[in-house]
Amino acid sequence: MDLRLDRLVEWATHIIRREADLALDASVEMVSGDASFRRYFRLRGMGRSWILVDAPPEKEDNPRFIAIANEWRSHDVTVPRVIGSDIEQGFMLLEDFGDTLLWAALHEDSANEATILALYRGAIEQLVHLQGVPCAELPKYDAELLQTEMALFRDWLCQQQLELALSDSEQQMLTDTFALLQREALAQPVVTVHRDYHSRNLMVLEEGKLGVIDFQDAVAGPATYDLVSLLRDCYVRWPQAMVEELMAHYWELARPAGRYRGDWAQFVRDVDLMGMQRHIKAAGIFARLNLRDGKPTYLADVPNTCQYLVEVSARYPELQPFHDWLAQRLIPALDKLTQ
Repeated sequence: MDLRLDRLVEWATHIIRREADLALDASVEMVSGDASFRRYFRLRGMGRSWILVDAPPEKEDNPRFIAIANEWRSHDVTVPRVIGSDIEQGFMLLEDFGDTLLWAALHEDSANEATILALYRGAIEQLVHLQGVPCAELPKYDAELLQTEMALFRDWLCQQQLELALSDSEQQMLTDTFALLQREALAQPVVTVHRDYHSRNLMVLEEGKLGVIDFQDAVAGPATYDLVSLLRDCYVRWPQAMVEELMAHYWELARPAGRYRGDWAQFVRDVDLMGMQRHIKAAGIFARLNLRDGKPTYLADVPNTCQYLVEVSARYPELQPFHDWLAQRLIPALDKLTQ
């Protein structure tokens, strides 16, 4: 028996009957949980459907979610409409964007290079538009937050998940690496950042249009952050030539729009080093999800995430100590974990 779900359905049904004037005899199905404490359900009735969100108020910042949704919709970003909310209970009723994640569309049997590129170009075009939304009211992606995120890698993946006893010199090497990545990130132009703009947070809607979900952690931060989240996705990998083609598509749109004005060489460096920061964070989060939250499926994404770190660190002399340590210490330990 799920008393909280029963209350959520009763509350949402009342809202729908009032707003849509429907005598609703509804059915409910689980849509998904995610990496947070939120749960999602689909409510169906009278040939229509809605998304119910159970987001415990002691765990989730629901007012922030609603404020961002309303602000972004006012700037024509395709996010679900918040039809109703009960902040005290942690309930929300949202527009239903359907079931087709970008990730699923990319893996359909009918998907080919042309359709995949078209989907990614659409995602990049929406990203450039999103980056133009005013960000003054968003939290800043500052030095403290960048460092806190990267510390997850050392604390949760290295020391707890892989049980690596890090020497003083290894600790210093990680500190120096994190400081470099922090400096590089803070030197970038500041725009609105979704912070998880990837294949599992974009929905394919009618006629290939893409909807954006899971945006409640948005910040004002580095211009390349969301792009690298999309193109060097922890959940899917593409050939480098395709990634570079799509990077060029963003660069060609972002420069005249004022989102990013650096030359191509600087842009490539910014994407690479921003990606290092993100993948360091993500690998730590995946370990924490396993150890703290009892969600072991995310461990399967750690090897791909860390492989990005190996590949990119090899391109930069200033990251050579980190690259050598990854190859000699982290990857062998990770291989043992995944065997």
